[in-house]
Amino acid sequence: MKKTSVAIIFLTVLIDLIGFGLLLPLVPVYSKHFGAGGWEIGAIMASYSAMQFVFAPIWGRFSDRVGRRPILLASTSCACVSYVIFALGSRLEGSTALWLILASRIFAGICGANITVAQAYIADITPPENRSARMGLIGMAFGLGFVLGPVIAGFSSRLWGITAPGWAAAGLCAINFLWAFACLGESWKPSAHAETQRPHLEHWLHVYRSPRLNLLVGVFFLATFCFASFETTIGLLIMVKFHLTIESATTSVSWVIAYCGVLGALSQGGIRPLVKRFGEPKLIALCLFIAAIGMGLIPFVNGWGLLLVALAIFSIGAAMTRPPVFGMISILTPAHEQGATMGVAQGTGSLARIVGPVFSTGVFAYHHSVPYVICSALCFVTAFAAQVLLGSKPVQAPAMADKI
Repeated sequence: MKKTSVAIIFLTVLIDLIGFGLLLPLVPVYSKHFGAGGWEIGAIMASYSAMQFVFAPIWGRFSDRVGRRPILLASTSCACVSYVIFALGSRLEGSTALWLILASRIFAGICGANITVAQAYIADITPPENRSARMGLIGMAFGLGFVLGPVIAGFSSRLWGITAPGWAAAGLCAINFLWAFACLGESWKPSAHAETQRPHLEHWLHVYRSPRLNLLVGVFFLATFCFASFETTIGLLIMVKFHLTIESATTSVSWVIAYCGVLGALSQGGIRPLVKRFGEPKLIALCLFIAAIGMGLIPFVNGWGLLLVALAIFSIGAAMTRPPVFGMISILTPAHEQGATMGVAQGTGSLARIVGPVFSTGVFAYHHSVPYVICSALCFVTAFAAQVLLGSKPVQAPAMADKI
């Protein structure tokens, strides 16, 4: 039953992220097409993450109270509605189209709970020693979703016009809803685990004050910050290094992101033996060290061959940081707070997706290597901190007395 549930959760998250990846690259393009200026494009792009920062912990906390299944179904159905709004907006013109696109991103961010609750679901049905490996499945879904989504977007828009990607994403979410409604069971019955929840703000403070939980959430913030900085500047870097036109750079960066997504997805599929060999703390430190090397090399290598090697090093290190981080978070979190704590972590990651692009584009203007060098240094420092502080005592679930 558990293996079946894991497979259903994996497919649910994968289909959700294909829909997300299908529209993500198009939002700035569509926004500019409908007359948005630079700050307006930035606001539309940031609106989703801003809403996630606020609402991901709320949905995670709510799933602790009512169960995972209803929240996953509600999130999936609302995502379908948000893509319909996007599709309707993309057939209009001017400010009306922009307002609808903004509304679709805000609504998607408010209702986007699938990743948070899926991670809590995995924690519910998986023993502590296997959680990091199972969390790798969520990472695989991330990588594959960001590869398949843009491909579907490209084909659908070419065949049926600019409204097609929105309808394609909505259709995928509708299929996802029906699939989950028919096949997905409940992993968490709150009535069987009656516990007193901390108030919402107090739980944020609790996570940030907990010695190892706060470091793990900080590691996730850093990894997301670095990858968001990379995503934002890699197209600009390629244009500078290879003297490409905007058209050539757009094609090149699409292939680069797909290449990184495939490597990230494949690497997370083989994380189980690494967790058994090194344990979560050492593996987190090792992956951050690998990511730091790759990030530091990217702006300085010459030629496509060496660039692809540097990108591979960074992608594997960054992608493999996520599963042991969330595996360890789930181990250190009481069962009745899994959703709330995962929500705090995801909300913090959303904050990184707001701050990272602003930071990286700002310092890129000074020199194209600056964001990469700074992110590389941050990864090195965090790797050392993870090795020293996370590995200071055994990783084990909190005692029953610690639950309240």
